[in-house]
Amino acid sequence: MEVMQSINSQNISDTLDDEMMVIRSKLDAAIDDVENGRVISEEELWAEIDTI
Repeated sequence: MEVMQSINSQNISDTLDDEMMVIRSKLDAAIDDVENGRVISEEELWAEIDTI
């Protein structure tokens, strides 16, 4: 029983680590976009949403 709990905890931990790497990657990309001016203003965003 303890072995299965240990295995399950390890799988969850690995999955969480993988998810955290994805989140950090997306955050890094978003920060790069902001730093390089690849963002749109709020007005432009609402205009695009209105066209949809």
